[in-house]
Amino acid sequence: MAERQRFNSVWDALEDSAEQAENMKLRAELMTQIRDYVEGLSMTQQAAAKTLGLTQPRLNDLLRGRLDKFSLDMLVNVLARAGKHVNVTISDQEVA
Repeated sequence: MAERQRFNSVWDALEDSAEQAENMKLRAELMTQIRDYVEGLSMTQQAAAKTLGLTQPRLNDLLRGRLDKFSLDMLVNVLARAGKHVNVTISDQEVA
């Protein structure tokens, strides 16, 4: 019987390298924060997009979790436009 592989996150299982997995984890977290921010606004998606300096289709991609369409840099910029500050914490990698 084949031994099962265990991963700390879905990104560790899906990505080809630890570097790519870390990048995807960070982008997913930032996108979640932006989605939560937008959901808390009492405005249309069009108005929210304008507030964040995006087009409505671009915001829609973000809200649908299309990670491949956004860089870390872009997501940090969007959060800054939302009045949010991004902190970075660096720690040793967890062992599976």
